[in-house]
Amino acid sequence: MYFLSKEIFFPPVSEAYSDGILAIGGDLSPERLILAYNMGIFPWFEEGEPIYWWSPNPRMVLFLNELVVSKSMRTILNRNIFTVTFNQNFREVILNCQKIKRNGQNGTWITPDMVEAFCKLNELGIKKSVEVWQNDKLVGGLYGIDLGHVFSGESMFSKVSNASKVAFIALVNQLKKNNYKVLDCQVYNEHLESLGCREIDRTDFIELLKSK
Repeated sequence: MYFLSKEIFFPPVSEAYSDGILAIGGDLSPERLILAYNMGIFPWFEEGEPIYWWSPNPRMVLFLNELVVSKSMRTILNRNIFTVTFNQNFREVILNCQKIKRNGQNGTWITPDMVEAFCKLNELGIKKSVEVWQNDKLVGGLYGIDLGHVFSGESMFSKVSNASKVAFIALVNQLKKNNYKVLDCQVYNEHLESLGCREIDRTDFIELLKSK
């Protein structure tokens, strides 16, 4: 286990434990966060814990042409009951993600310090959000980090059925238009798998990150 100091440094991701933990400590400065994401590393911890840095193997990703949109979802999209915007209200999106209760989790990893750190990255044009509106109310969305050729999605929320799926599909379509290589989803869950995401070896993911 690497214990980070004030130096902006991370060990190679190949030295991560089998569960994906690579290092502990450091800070959430923009410089450290930018270095982390470009190396395939991300922070993940709960309030009251030290900062844990992860690089899981395998890595959950979506190759954009493999997106699965169900027939029922296509019907919802064609009804135009939602409006989608990009990066118009990042703070509200992350705050809503922070409040969502998730199965198997007692709290949230989106701590107040994490919110402020990520909002700083949004001001720098690196963290971005997708907002889903219905009747002028924010009902769903997601956010992640934009590396220019890879987008790393981190959390999503939905206040009405299918709103987060609408955000996800809109993001994928936007990334395809701009020739992104892959949407990084970090770790496996069944919901992501149903949308076409799959696990790949970490070394393959790192190669995608490097191939700008």
